[in-house]
Amino acid sequence: MSTTATLLQATANVQVLPLLRAALGLSALAGFIMFFKPLLMGIVRALVLTVRPRRTKEERFARRQLRNARQFQRILNASQDPSQAAELRALSARA
Repeated sequence: MSTTATLLQATANVQVLPLLRAALGLSALAGFIMFFKPLLMGIVRALVLTVRPRRTKEERFARRQLRNARQFQRILNASQDPSQAAELRALSARA
């Protein structure tokens, strides 16, 4: 059998109307989502802020200071040279 005859036999039992209806439904849904995307993104952001509120400036500053102190401590522990350790201590005192 030829390829064309095989394809015609395989597609003979496929109904076109349900496939067309599904394709139109999916395209309508995609259009709806694209049209209302800014509104939907705002709703998602509001829900995220409700579940996990943003930290205050003081909390963010304290976390940044703690992270910097830990990073300096790791570098200080890893350094072998005493002059480098002294320089890192001076840098951490300024920060």
